Amino acid sequence: MTESSASSAQHRSSTSRDQLDEQPEQALSQRGENRSRRPESQAFKDFMGSQWAPVEHPEFSAYAVASYAATRRKAVSERFPGERLIIPAGAPKVRSNDTDYRFRPHSAFTHLTGLGIDHEPDAALVMQPVEPGTGDQGSGHVSTLYFRPLATRDSEEFYANAKIGEFWVGPRPTLRELEARTGLKTKSLDELEYAVTVDAGAVEIGGTRLRVVRGADLNMEALVDTSRINTGVDLEASDRLDAELSEYLSELRLVKDEWEIGELRGSVDATARGFDDIIRALPAAKQVQRGERVIETAFFSRARLEGNDLGYDTIAAAGNNATILHWIRNTGPIVDGQLLLVDAGVEAESLYTADITRTLPINGRFSELQAQVYNAVLAAADAAFEIVRPGIRFRDVHDRATEVLAQHLDAWGILPVSVDEAVSLSGQQHRRWMPHGTSHHLGLDVHDCAQARRELYMDGVLEPGMVFTIEPGLYFKNEDLAVPAEYRGLGIRIEDDILVTDQGAENLSATIPRTVDEVEAWMASLLGENNRQ
Repeated sequence: MTESSASSAQHRSSTSRDQLDEQPEQALSQRGENRSRRPESQAFKDFMGSQWAPVEHPEFSAYAVASYAATRRKAVSERFPGERLIIPAGAPKVRSNDTDYRFRPHSAFTHLTGLGIDHEPDAALVMQPVEPGTGDQGSGHVSTLYFRPLATRDSEEFYANAKIGEFWVGPRPTLRELEARTGLKTKSLDELEYAVTVDAGAVEIGGTRLRVVRGADLNMEALVDTSRINTGVDLEASDRLDAELSEYLSELRLVKDEWEIGELRGSVDATARGFDDIIRALPAAKQVQRGERVIETAFFSRARLEGNDLGYDTIAAAGNNATILHWIRNTGPIVDGQLLLVDAGVEAESLYTADITRTLPINGRFSELQAQVYNAVLAAADAAFEIVRPGIRFRDVHDRATEVLAQHLDAWGILPVSVDEAVSLSGQQHRRWMPHGTSHHLGLDVHDCAQARRELYMDGVLEPGMVFTIEPGLYFKNEDLAVPAEYRGLGIRIEDDILVTDQGAENLSATIPRTVDEVEAWMASLLGENNRQ
C-alpha cells in the first residue's frame, strides 16, 4: 500500500468512527432490527421502490362461508341492539425475542367473518348499531372489517418492516379482495380507533355502549377502556357487559351450521390419514430413544400437509405415559408389548379441528389383558353413543359411559364398593381411573364453546347440529396400589367425534378402526404381518 493510499484509508476509517460517534443513542425497542443491516441511503430507497411489475387485481368470488357468517352476525345483532360490538382478530404472540408464533385469529373473529388464515393480525370486526331493519340483512348493525391493506411497492414498509412487510412475510390481500371474499365492508386499520371510540359513552346521556371480546388484543382492550374512562363509563360494569358478549358468542357456536359440519368432516378425514401415518411410523419409532416424538412428527406432517396446523398439541403416549392425561412431552420410547395412546386432530384451513384418540398395540396385537381393558372402554363408548339423540341432556352421555366402566371395574374385583354406591354423587370411587369428563363440544376450538353457561353446556339439552366428543378411558398408573400389578401401566382411551342428527347421532370418525379385531387388521394392512411380533 502506498503512503497516499494508507493515508486515505485512515481518513475514511476516522470519518466512519466520527459518524458513528455522532449518531443518537438507539432506543431499546429498535435494536432488534440491527441484524437486518438495511441500507439507509436515499439511492437505495429510490431503487427499491422502482422497476416492479404492476400488481394484478383479479375478480374475486365470495368464500363459501360468507353467507353463513352473515347469518351469524345477524343473530349477534339481534342479541345486542343499539350497541357497538368490537371483535378483534388478535395480535401476534411472541415466542422468543423478536420471533412470533404462527398467527391464529381469535375463534369469535373467525366465526363472524369466515376468515381463518394467518394474515389478519390486529384486524377487527366492528358492528356499528343503526336503525333497526336498516343494517346488514335487515339487521340493526352494519359490520365493517378493519384491516391492514397491502402496502404499495414504493413504500418503505414493503421491504423494511419485518413484521408486516411483503418482502418479509409475503403479500396481504387488498381491501377490495377481502370485501369480495367476505361480503363485509372493509376499511383500513388507520380508521379503526375512530370507529371504536366515536360517540362512545354512557347510554343514559346519549352515548353508544361498547362491548369488546377480551383476551384477544390488549391494545384494543386498552383503547376501549380508555374511552370508557374518558366518558364516565363504569369499568367494572363494563367488564360484565364484555363477559356477556363472549358468553353469547361461545353459545352461538353450540349448534353448527351445514358449512361448519362439512369442515369438521374434512378435518376428521385428514386426521384419519394422519393415524395411518402414525402406524407406518411405528418401525422407525422403535429405533430411537424418543420414539414418541417420531409418532408426533408423523401426525404433524399430515396436519401441515392437509390443514392449517394441529388442532392442539398431539398426545403420543406409550406405556405408563398413557396414564398421564395430557402427556405432550412425548419423550418416551416405543416398546413392543406396550400400548400407544395417540390423541390428535388436524385443524383445517378454516380452523375447525377434529379430536380423535386411538390406542394401539405397538407390536400389532393386544395381549389378553390389554384386550380386556380395551373392550371395557369400547363398551363404555358404545353405550354412551347409543343414547345420543335430541332431547337428552349433555351430562347423560358422561353418566352412561362411566356407569359402564364402573360395572367392568366391579367385575374385575377392582371397585372397592358396589356399583350403585360408586356411581352415586356421594361415591364416585370409579372415577379414580377416569377423572376426566367423557365429552366436550368441538368446533373452532378443540374445547369449543367453553364460555357457554352451564345450563346450556353441561346441563344443556342436545339439539341437531351439535358436535362433541365421546372419549371414555381407563388409566392404571404404575404406582397405583389399588389395582392388581398386572393392570399397572395400562392407559387406554377411545375418542370419537359425534354429530347429533334429527334421528339420533352420527359418529364422524367411525371409519377409523375401533374394535380389537379391526385395529389389529388395520395395523397388519399398513405394516405387513412380517413387521408384527
